[in-house]
Amino acid sequence: MTNLNKNNSAKIIDIDVNEQKLTLLEDDVVVACYSVSTAKNGIGQQNGSECTPSGWHTIRIKIGVDAKENTVFIGRRKSGEIFNEELKQQHPERDWILTRILWLGGLEPGKNKGGEVDTLRRYIYIHGCPDSDSFSMPLSHGCVKMRNKDIIELFDNVDTDTRVLIHESKK
Repeated sequence: MTNLNKNNSAKIIDIDVNEQKLTLLEDDVVVACYSVSTAKNGIGQQNGSECTPSGWHTIRIKIGVDAKENTVFIGRRKSGEIFNEELKQQHPERDWILTRILWLGGLEPGKNKGGEVDTLRRYIYIHGCPDSDSFSMPLSHGCVKMRNKDIIELFDNVDTDTRVLIHESKK
């Protein structure tokens, strides 16, 4: 695969879908490693597929810098709610986006950038979710879900333009 990490940052986020693991690297050294949940529909690029897109991406937008842990986001805006189990029971249909959002944009034209495969237009994020959710197994609708304390730590240690590689490891 072509290395598209041509920015000035030495940081890369590596997301291994098979392992359900996100690794933050700086100068090829592991800085942090987190359990995540990617799409239950697997890897895929197509709009509407509810799959996690593969390939090279970049963090286009960081949302929630001042948000309290468990802040609920709807349409990338704070809803005014703080997530708890009672709220979850009141709204069982919600796909919870909590605490922080790292909105991804694809870097590979025709694969994850442009047309019906555009990661940014598909609203693919790395985001917080209820800590009671299962991790280390694919259960999302396309995004990469993390525990709230983990997304805060990651958010604070990356910038926009940080490169993100989403892939399946060789078994």
